[in-house]
Amino acid sequence: MSQDNEQSVRVDLAAALRIAARLGMHEAVANHFSAAISEDGTRFLINPKWRHFSRIRARDLVLVDARQPGDADSRDLDPTAWAIHGQLHRINPRARVAMHLHPVHATAIATLQDPVIPPIDQNTARYFRRIAIDRQYGGMADSAAEGARLAALMGDRTRLMMGNHGVMVVARTVGEAFDDMYTLERACQILVTAYSTGRPLSVLADDVAEKTAGDWERITDFSIRHFEEMKLILDREEPDYKD
Repeated sequence: MSQDNEQSVRVDLAAALRIAARLGMHEAVANHFSAAISEDGTRFLINPKWRHFSRIRARDLVLVDARQPGDADSRDLDPTAWAIHGQLHRINPRARVAMHLHPVHATAIATLQDPVIPPIDQNTARYFRRIAIDRQYGGMADSAAEGARLAALMGDRTRLMMGNHGVMVVARTVGEAFDDMYTLERACQILVTAYSTGRPLSVLADDVAEKTAGDWERITDFSIRHFEEMKLILDREEPDYKD
């Protein structure tokens, strides 16, 4: 990847982190976004340890190599970031961008005995039969073995509901990953609100849910445009994210 392309990815990743903070999807100084800059996915950018999302600039992002375990220590990277993102990018080169968050509503659904998102509207239907589920939370994911387990569990899916933990989304581009994470949290917000009424859910028929999910998959330009529009807001109000 050229230096120009790496800089472009840096700017997009910094923007995504700041937007996530604006939307209240961050968790203190935890959680991580990463983006591969090598074809095999082993070299990737990730946000630095314990830095608030709202302060991240393009130049702050750390470039590491999953083939060099010493990178994590030499750059003081969060062990959970190295374990999860390092293994994911190493094992699954198709996962160009990975976003791991603990947003309130998605995490609430992840704590249920049945964390499956039923298709009750257009947003929830986006995830019909398209989320891998981890039911084996065992504490902080701070080992290579745990990162490899999560990457294997995700398989060819692009979303992972991490039971009693949070969520992971992967995509080809930062924009697609951001929009997917945004809509996943919105879907869970709708679902939590619907559950809170105590009334029976009106679940879409399988064929309708499948068609809706397929329609979502055909409008990646919508996802990218959503992200670009959010970047325009940052350009006006927080232009230093590009630095």
